[in-house]
Amino acid sequence: MSALAHYLEEEGIATVAISLIRPQTENTKPPRALWVPFELGRPFGPANNPAFQKRVIVAALQMLEHEDGPVIIRDFPDDDPSVQPDAAWRPPIAPAVLRDRSNVALATLLEAEITQLQGAFDRRLARRGRTTVGLCALPIVDVARYVADWLRGLSPPSLREAFSAPLMLRFAVDDLKAFYLEAATDGASHPSSEQLGDWFWNETAAGAAILALREACLPNEDERLKLIAGNFMVPAVRVPGAG
Repeated sequence: MSALAHYLEEEGIATVAISLIRPQTENTKPPRALWVPFELGRPFGPANNPAFQKRVIVAALQMLEHEDGPVIIRDFPDDDPSVQPDAAWRPPIAPAVLRDRSNVALATLLEAEITQLQGAFDRRLARRGRTTVGLCALPIVDVARYVADWLRGLSPPSLREAFSAPLMLRFAVDDLKAFYLEAATDGASHPSSEQLGDWFWNETAAGAAILALREACLPNEDERLKLIAGNFMVPAVRVPGAG
């Protein structure tokens, strides 16, 4: 996006980028960028908070008034208000008991966990009327089985003709994460993104399974699979030893 911004500016079109990763923005040097301290995927802040999102948009547009440069990076001053934990929130299922952390064992636990969460997910879907699960366009039990088969070392072919197997795996992992996080917000409480992340990556079989799958795929000779495993399965802050 930073490179594209320079091309647009050369044609006389002013641009402002929203930056979620400040070091990357500092390296790519867009003409103007507003860095925001929000989680990836939420460049304007929390969902269902139009007043806060408007503040972010206005702050970005106000950068068009600055004439210094050639590179301008400003920091948005406020954190996402939804990062505050909700003491009333409780996970929808008990923490996974991971006595055996072998990939085969994690695959079995993952498939069982999906069944435990289905009720919470269905209630949340009925109440909200929408879901972000569906990249694979398959029932979630089939999605879980596909990921589990990768963990078992079966290297299954893609379940959809239009997708390569590595891309199918990426979408399957994304669908799993969305399924869990939506099931976890079934009730009236409002857990923060950090609460949800801590629960998913530290207390579920799915979190442990995806971490194990990442490690299993990284040495693979398929460069596409290595790229997906290294960059898209697990957020950088959740990779063990990354901090």
